[in-house]
Amino acid sequence: MNFEKNILCIGAGYVGGPTMAMIAWKCPSYKVTIVDINPSKIVQWNSDNIPIYEPGLYEIVKATRGKNLFFSTDIDKGIRESEIIFVSVNTPTKTFGAGAGMAADLQYWEKTARQIKNSAESPKIIVEKSTLPVRTALAMERILASPDSGIAFDILSNPEFLAEGSAVNDLQNPDRVLIGSRETPGGLKAREALVEIYTHWVPKEKIITSDIWSTELSKLVANAFLAQRISSINSISVLCEKTEANISEVARAVGADSRLGSRFLNASVGFGGSCFKKDILNLVYLCRYYGLDVVADYWEGVVRINEYQKERFVLNMLSTMFNTLAGKKICLFGFAFKANTGDTRESPAIYVARRLVEERAELVITDPRALANAETDLSDIKDRISFIEDPYRAAAGCDAIAVMTEWDLFSGLDFERIYTQMSKPCFIFDGRNILDHERLFEIGFNVFPLGKSALKHF
Repeated sequence: MNFEKNILCIGAGYVGGPTMAMIAWKCPSYKVTIVDINPSKIVQWNSDNIPIYEPGLYEIVKATRGKNLFFSTDIDKGIRESEIIFVSVNTPTKTFGAGAGMAADLQYWEKTARQIKNSAESPKIIVEKSTLPVRTALAMERILASPDSGIAFDILSNPEFLAEGSAVNDLQNPDRVLIGSRETPGGLKAREALVEIYTHWVPKEKIITSDIWSTELSKLVANAFLAQRISSINSISVLCEKTEANISEVARAVGADSRLGSRFLNASVGFGGSCFKKDILNLVYLCRYYGLDVVADYWEGVVRINEYQKERFVLNMLSTMFNTLAGKKICLFGFAFKANTGDTRESPAIYVARRLVEERAELVITDPRALANAETDLSDIKDRISFIEDPYRAAAGCDAIAVMTEWDLFSGLDFERIYTQMSKPCFIFDGRNILDHERLFEIGFNVFPLGKSALKHF
């Protein structure tokens, strides 16, 4: 079959996989190829057990795979045959050298840029899909520029704004699609080529075009603002517990203000995921690089509140359970950083689990999608942890339950049955405020929500 366009995505992860699947589904006349250096990941994408759990994603992959959606490890071939290349490689926080703990580690991104340069035989549009520091496009331009090759490369920034657990809907019905380019004839032409792809299903008024530097920065700022709201409501949850106010009522009143809105105002044990902490720290690093220390301190405070909330959650368990957790059996309900995903990156449950083991508690973890990742994340201490998919079996014999992920499954459980199987007195620490606290108290639990008064029988 002759395709109108050949699109390549380098990187078959949480961004590249779903995004390219959606493009293939909405643009059947385009050939979309996803490549990755990890052969096992490509094998999974070509199987019935795709490596990412997102509601609705498998159905789209199944409908397009082998027709106009392809998965491969042959990166050089993909580069040669494509006109548009999305770069969606990992950009973790540096763990070494200058900027360690804050700056983005761009080694994988740079290797990809050099591979594109070495393999390309015709002009390409390069689309930054990974979250990158502002002005990274300039570095890519300099790497790809080769006066003797005669090959032209135009760089675009097209950051993703996906929420894990709802990525398919976010792709199908986005709030906006942001595309940045150089304000040159070549840059504007390349930008229009990318706009044309999205207009197959996204209304034109939702496609925002801008300069490339503003687009790169907008991604970091959007994540920083979202994380800021979570840290803000979590900081107030502490005050609510001290004053006997109810964080849910405060959030309802604040969220009713049309200037603010109600989203991201649910108190929790903390935010997680691959982006929030990483992008804020990247923003902090950039601010410090440009000498904007006051601005850097402000955004660093958002991360500090998040770390404080996780530690506070553990210390509340410790003080409530008679100042010792040694030998006590505690069940974590959930390990994914949020519901409807198996992703555990930066999940608050990782920190809480490690702290509980430090306190010599006996730990049990249950999660409908994230147990395999939990075992990997805690591989160095997994001999001290049980991983059980069935929440009833997981809670049996436990002294306490800590809700870490807002899975609907947990709020629908038979807690009378669970109560009869637990050690007494038994405790529930609701780190997501998803349970019926009054009902749990009536059953016999001692209930400790976030940002609300505790319900206890002693």
